[in-house]
Amino acid sequence: MATLRTFIAIDLDEELRQNLSRLQEHLREQMPPRSVRWVRPEGIHLTLKFLGDTAEEQVAAIQAALARAAVQVGPFSFEVGGLGCFPHSRRPRVVWVGLQELTGALLNLREAVEAQVAPLGFPTEKRAFHAHLTLGRVQRWASKSEVRHIGEIVASSALGTIDEMEVRRVSYIKSDLRPTGAVYTTLYAAALGSGREGPGS
Repeated sequence: MATLRTFIAIDLDEELRQNLSRLQEHLREQMPPRSVRWVRPEGIHLTLKFLGDTAEEQVAAIQAALARAAVQVGPFSFEVGGLGCFPHSRRPRVVWVGLQELTGALLNLREAVEAQVAPLGFPTEKRAFHAHLTLGRVQRWASKSEVRHIGEIVASSALGTIDEMEVRRVSYIKSDLRPTGAVYTTLYAAALGSGREGPGS
């Protein structure tokens, strides 16, 4: 049975991707050489639900579920700013930039997505939703001193708002893992609030 590696996310606009690229370069200059594997800007998404290996036969049902979720939430905007680490700055594994969406629309959209795909066999995520954009992942071979230095740089950052983006649709995306990095294809996109939906571009 053929499977796809898929997830549901908000695609970022080009201006935000460029600002994230500049932020990555700024951080790269401060951090130990080659200690962080930076995510290519075109590969950064605001992931709402990682589905993982998905049978091709489920794609149409997932698209319909996404359309039902999208109609429940109207367009909204979020601000991007503030650096952080997972699990924390004393032992950083992931470097991220945060998001702020004050109306609750982003959380409502995520919960609507969870509710609609759960009956299709994708269990609801138990962990609290922490909206973020992953900038890079600390290399496993980084020394303890390098890891500590990365955490200190992030913890001492006073990064304010670097951009704001309006969200009008949510996307169903396929990820093809290749030696040169993941290649992403939008299979489907649903417009927020209107009930209109269509194929991805």
